[in-house]
Amino acid sequence: MGSLYLHALSSDQRKELEKRLHETQKGKCFICEKPIDMVLHADAIDIDHVEPIKVGGKDDPSNFALTHASCNRSKQASDLRVARVLARFLSIRDEVASANRSPNLGDVLHHYKGATFELPMRVEDGSVCYTLPDMQRNDVARVPLYRDELSGLQYFFVKLPIEYLFHDDRINPRAVGGSLNGLIEEFHKKRPQLQVCLAWAELKPGESKTKVLVFDGQHKATAQVLLGVREIPIRVFLNPNLDILLTANTNAGTTLRQIAFDKSVQRHLGSALFLDRLERYRKDRGLSPDAENFSERDLVNHFKGEWREMRRYILDAVRDAITHHPDNKLKDYIEFGGKGKERPLSYSSVEKTFYSFFIYGDALETPLNHMMEENENPRELEKEQIQKLMNLVAERVYAGKYDPAIGTARVESQIQKGADIPEGHLCAYRLSREEILYAWLRLVRQIVQNYFITVGKPILEEKLFQYRFPEPLWDSIENFLTSLTKMPLWVNRELSQTVFGGKQNPEYWQTIFESGKTPQNQQVLPSGINLMKMIQG
Repeated sequence: MGSLYLHALSSDQRKELEKRLHETQKGKCFICEKPIDMVLHADAIDIDHVEPIKVGGKDDPSNFALTHASCNRSKQASDLRVARVLARFLSIRDEVASANRSPNLGDVLHHYKGATFELPMRVEDGSVCYTLPDMQRNDVARVPLYRDELSGLQYFFVKLPIEYLFHDDRINPRAVGGSLNGLIEEFHKKRPQLQVCLAWAELKPGESKTKVLVFDGQHKATAQVLLGVREIPIRVFLNPNLDILLTANTNAGTTLRQIAFDKSVQRHLGSALFLDRLERYRKDRGLSPDAENFSERDLVNHFKGEWREMRRYILDAVRDAITHHPDNKLKDYIEFGGKGKERPLSYSSVEKTFYSFFIYGDALETPLNHMMEENENPRELEKEQIQKLMNLVAERVYAGKYDPAIGTARVESQIQKGADIPEGHLCAYRLSREEILYAWLRLVRQIVQNYFITVGKPILEEKLFQYRFPEPLWDSIENFLTSLTKMPLWVNRELSQTVFGGKQNPEYWQTIFESGKTPQNQQVLPSGINLMKMIQG
């Protein structure tokens, strides 16, 4: 809603108001809190209502703020106080972007000087006693210690300064996002937090201090910290069985769907559970902590009551190791949150293609350390070679071609309207569409299979990447990728309304690759592709 007050001001009166607001705000933009230069930004500043008129804000100088015009027009909330909080979060997001990840509660705590001190505490007479000496609060507080009737876990409720809170990114590796904006607005409107955050602490014998690690409710905690709250109510599990907490949290986001975990997070949690099961198996069998003379199948058989889950944990560990390996170049082009428009590949598409095609989907019978010294361990070889394929794809399809500033939003619609999308970006975008990715990665699998047939090596197709690829095979794959990116249909703008105008299926593209025509008989390529020519470069 426009301002009648501002509309009635003369040019000199408006400049005087801008000057007063600039002084009141100590020369900084109300939203981004960065300097406003009254000379250099003279034509790029706005005056806006802090509290919108439509919700009761006054239309007078007491409710005005000075902002950069760009900040005001791109703000994520109509209330400038909320917009400022969201801008602070965006600055934290930018700080961690160089590590190719999104921020979590730990990053927010660090930014606001939290996660600093361990909590001094002791247990006596069914209570937990604690004090906060690092905050100059030396009184000893006492709270009841409860026992959960079903799980047997002990817990207590406490309100702690953020200086004594840490984020547990093992049990909860999720990034903060999604519902954060809504929570900030909700809390800003003085509406209460309905559920407390969950944390755990381990107090070892002979010790009197411990970290309090938050593993659930990080969005609620983050929203409050960003709004200036310095103490958070927490339910703390004391000396818990971490496997129980980890499993419960994982199930909440998978089988029970109580939490909106994206698939990447689910795999990370499954990988953590796999490591826990390894540790439990070794203890149960009286093995050394680093023993690996047993198989994945032994693990599945040992944990009979959860054999389905064990198979999933094994595969989650494989997927997670590939995805987050520091040398994986393709992860720079994967959107892990599932809804972004900057990166070409969704994590879900990666699972349905790379991982579905190339990871052996059952427990192995060979020991975990089988042929490890010879660098021929089947699982390690599988992970190594899938990652190498991903790196080749990153180098041939995306590097120097895909532009995140253009992204994936309505690319075909932009082309139909005459937008000048660079050919490299257009090719990378189209090759990333899930049905197309599925179709051409299936050809990669065929190239590998045909190679082993040609050299006379008997293999199990489902374990394809557990056989070492010789260099000539890698050369063939690289040549195929190079030939694939040079196919003219990927940059043919006239096909935007037909072939690329809607979502097809992999069989549609298989038909094109086989015949050069769509199932509707539209000529797309001069002829079907010849894999032998493509792998020769």
